[in-house]
Amino acid sequence: MNSPEKIPFNDLSRAPKEIRDEINAAIAKVIASGWYVMGPEHAAFEQELADFVDAREAVLLGNGTDALELALAAVGVANGDGVVTVANAGGYTTVAARLLGARLEYSDVDPISLQMTAATFGETLKRLGTKPKAVVVTHLFGTMAPVEQIAGIARGQGIAVVEDCAQALGARDGGKAAGTFGDIATTSFYPTKNLGALGDGGAVFTNNSELADSVRKMRQYGWGTKYRIVHDHGRNSRMDELQAAILRVKLPHLDSYNERRRHIHERYEQAGSMNLRVVGTASESSISHLAVLASTDRDEVRAKFTEWGIGTDVHYPVPDHLQQFPSRPPERLSLPATEQAAKTIFSVPIFPELTDSEVDRICVVIQHIGGQ
Repeated sequence: MNSPEKIPFNDLSRAPKEIRDEINAAIAKVIASGWYVMGPEHAAFEQELADFVDAREAVLLGNGTDALELALAAVGVANGDGVVTVANAGGYTTVAARLLGARLEYSDVDPISLQMTAATFGETLKRLGTKPKAVVVTHLFGTMAPVEQIAGIARGQGIAVVEDCAQALGARDGGKAAGTFGDIATTSFYPTKNLGALGDGGAVFTNNSELADSVRKMRQYGWGTKYRIVHDHGRNSRMDELQAAILRVKLPHLDSYNERRRHIHERYEQAGSMNLRVVGTASESSISHLAVLASTDRDEVRAKFTEWGIGTDVHYPVPDHLQQFPSRPPERLSLPATEQAAKTIFSVPIFPELTDSEVDRICVVIQHIGGQ
């Protein structure tokens, strides 16, 4: 085989010229203003983000992990409290909860969707000796988990519900946005996200003004008013004015970019087979953040994609409960679906700027490998 032109797993340099021009103008405007932290662009983007997800309030933060930590702190999670989450979502909630001294309680996932469900959450609650303080529902790979059913169980037992929308901003279920089913939601604007900054950033959004106010205090040293600390869990986690301005440019394009991702995902689904299964289905409730495939011969299959010049990655190779934290050994906990997925899944390119010919080649490879 002649060496084909490489298709990168992602390529952030492909942003359309008109978007780059808008971003350059936004950056120049901020530089000329002389206001670089929590200024008018920051305030405007908070309102626009809240409007986009139909939430009462949004609070911008330094990154998505801070958003998870402060959201958990806002709903009352403290040292020793239990937090239920999944172990197949990259460790972000685990890291955030550990920073609060929380006790992680992992739920297994559905073996097909790879999401927490009401059934797996219920099984986890039965296994626990004490009621957890919160559950974090991660909308994984861009697809919404069945959060309404999970929230129904949680609320019946007085458990706070935090939605992690870092991979699902713009997904909707029956017209209702991801992040508006629980008590508070978080997102990340890491550059590879569907709505990505040119640096780092994060946010929470909620319909609960008290929770929003708590996060606002925590993001700036725990101040109630300037230099007067009123919150124990204060820190410095502020989105800078440049990133807010850049995200304001990109937000109006998010729905169309998500639609392009859905179209690509549909093509992959049509090319998939029992031997090379595509996880998830493009729909209103998915923004196709990742295109995840499953194969029992993952290493061999990824090598074939490499031969065709197609970049791949694994999201994620090590479940949280098996991570080698220096302070504790891996947990003796069986999560069969989670552990099986970690051995079999991998991701192929899916970003809006992929050309039709590149999508065609990826589909040919999926069909070729799956048909063998």
